[in-house]
Amino acid sequence: MIKSMTGYGKGTKVLSDKKFIVEIRTLNSKQADISLKMPKEYLSSEIELRNRISNVLERGKIDCLLTIEIASERQVIQINQDLFRAYFDQTLWLQNEYRLDKNEHIKYLLTNPDISKVAAKEPSGEEIDAIAEALNQALLSVDEFRLNEGQVLENDLLQRVMAIANLLLEVEPFEKERVPRIKERINAQFRELKFDNTDENRLEQELIYYIEKLDFTEEKIRLQKHIEYFNTTIASPTSQGKKLGFVVQEMAREINTLGSKANDAEIQQIVVKMKDEIEKIKEQLFNIL
Repeated sequence: MIKSMTGYGKGTKVLSDKKFIVEIRTLNSKQADISLKMPKEYLSSEIELRNRISNVLERGKIDCLLTIEIASERQVIQINQDLFRAYFDQTLWLQNEYRLDKNEHIKYLLTNPDISKVAAKEPSGEEIDAIAEALNQALLSVDEFRLNEGQVLENDLLQRVMAIANLLLEVEPFEKERVPRIKERINAQFRELKFDNTDENRLEQELIYYIEKLDFTEEKIRLQKHIEYFNTTIASPTSQGKKLGFVVQEMAREINTLGSKANDAEIQQIVVKMKDEIEKIKEQLFNIL
């Protein structure tokens, strides 16, 4: 089972005349990169919310937004009277000199955010619990989204790994014909050189040594084992994106070695197809948790 790092979830909780809304969006990232936006009067809960998000979502670029809708509430306005008097005295001359409207002048001063502001209320325990519940709903929704996306990715990965396994089988017919063909080519080239007093036994030994260096039986066996391990890992109960990445690196290494030893055009074409599948698998793994 695998999970995608792409997801979206939303949770809501209504408490009295307030509605707490949590929205979470996630994208792929190597680490847990959490951006949490919330009203400043609730910042005391930020660390707890971040820890909860990190524990559940583990990795990814995570954007979390907490908004609060208020049905009706009598707001308490705080006015800094000392600052208002200072501004008023300094601008009174401007008002008289330019015959400014006194009401407009006072209105402007009262809209200055340094002079008047809405009094912030300390959040209650019930409000903190409501935020936590809305967050849990959003996290569950994101997790379900990730699972659904992960299933699509898993099907695609399994098909590509199976394609590599099938391509590996296609190598066998060419492999049987390869050694006699290489041996004949070397002998033909050697005869063209027309060496005298050739030691046939020594020549045969050198041919055997050279052909053994071209043998890729071990690479084929290891590649098959990596394919089996990939299928086992992807079926584990927890998402294993990083481990799958390591397995694919080993698969790519064996395929590259097989290609370098092939010395055969048909086998090289098969290796190119394998490499193409490996690159597509790597691209998909970037988005797996």
